[in-house]
Amino acid sequence: MKYIYSFIVVVLFQMSFAQEQAMFYFDNNKFELNNTETAKLQKWILENKTSKILSITGSTDEVGSSGYNDTLSLKRVSYIFNQIQGKVNIRADFKSISLGEKGATSIDKAENRKVIIQYLIERDLAKENKILGIKEEILLETIDTTKVVSIENQFKNAKVGDKIIINTINFFITTDQIIPDSKFALEQLLDLLRNYYVLKIEIQGHICCNPLPKDKKSLRLSEKRAKKIHDFLVENGIDKNRLKYKGFGSSKPIYIIPESNNEQERLNRRVEILILEN
Repeated sequence: MKYIYSFIVVVLFQMSFAQEQAMFYFDNNKFELNNTETAKLQKWILENKTSKILSITGSTDEVGSSGYNDTLSLKRVSYIFNQIQGKVNIRADFKSISLGEKGATSIDKAENRKVIIQYLIERDLAKENKILGIKEEILLETIDTTKVVSIENQFKNAKVGDKIIINTINFFITTDQIIPDSKFALEQLLDLLRNYYVLKIEIQGHICCNPLPKDKKSLRLSEKRAKKIHDFLVENGIDKNRLKYKGFGSSKPIYIIPESNNEQERLNRRVEILILEN
């Protein structure tokens, strides 16, 4: 099935003279900053409390496999995000970009092991939409919604006790902060609950990689992630009596831990919806 959307907002996310950049460099094979770069980051935070972050982009050198480097650059982005969260303003359409080794542009490997923060300083905030080239246009865009229908049918045909896996709701590493790219999946879940008003569910959080299934920190994190989704639904009008949430840590992996590759990690790191009433 395909839908035609008419009025949409087109964001031309382009480089501009009014956009600022800050770069922070990592030691080989590390996703945490060393002392020198940490001091540099803390200085930047103090100087930019009134700025607004547009994006955080991570990259690596070309040593190692591309899959490993993709994961490493994502960890670097998540680390920087955790350091600045709540200290510097972030745009609602903030982008987290993990380039892996594809972001390697220098012959000097050390220069490729970095994160770039793209941001606007305070004096430019009044004209930020103009700077970013955000404008409303009349367009016809064809969107393939085959996957949407498939997921909706899973809920429609689900019986009590069935579980539906949603791998498209993702979080910044080691936090309960939902990655902005997951917004579509959250809106989709919200619409399903609005359309099927007798549906009651339990939101179940799972994490990957930890070989200790009873680790309290992992259990708390997975529960906080499930609660984050629960709270989003309640804030958008879903009766809290229709919702429960629970965290399982790494106690119910699809693949044995330690996982063999990034794909197995991704599938273990998931949200499941248990049907309580339908």
